[in-house]
Amino acid sequence: MRMTQMLVRSGLTVAAAAALPLTLTATEAVAVNTAINVTTSGTTVQVTTSDCATRSNGSMGNASLLSSGQANFAQGRQATLSGTSTSQAAAWSNVTTGTYTVIVVCADGTTAGTQSVTVSPVSSPTISATATTTPTSSASPSRGVMGGMGGGTKDYGAATYAAGGVLVVAGVGATVWVLRRRSKPHRL
Repeated sequence: MRMTQMLVRSGLTVAAAAALPLTLTATEAVAVNTAINVTTSGTTVQVTTSDCATRSNGSMGNASLLSSGQANFAQGRQATLSGTSTSQAAAWSNVTTGTYTVIVVCADGTTAGTQSVTVSPVSSPTISATATTTPTSSASPSRGVMGGMGGGTKDYGAATYAAGGVLVVAGVGATVWVLRRRSKPHRL
């Protein structure tokens, strides 16, 4: 009786653990809807994509930088995409501090993606006015901080999620098999 209760409890736990990655996968698949990458450096905003490989009338498409009061593509600061068939980019310089929305529309009229970006104020170094001190510099790390938003910044695709789901199901199946096998008395 005790072994049956343990199997039931562990079975429910395993079932819940198996359902969690599938739930997270479905949520993440809905949340990731963009094939563009937006970066900022000081007052410059840059967008890159690989979805606008087809040229139409010599153009790969346009990107628009919308401030908070602007509602559609035509109202924003527009830039033409340039690059190769594998990577296209556009940039805006002298962007003031604030939150913006970047929209990329390919030459064939499809939207490659939309993403929000925040431009932070640029800080300038201060130097002391006394004559006895001299500014010193320190060595910066060679790789910098490897921070980020985790898996939310890259879309791994349906095949990767399916492979992960298969591994989870295989692990659950193996666990159930081992627990059931252990619950039976050994016979010679």
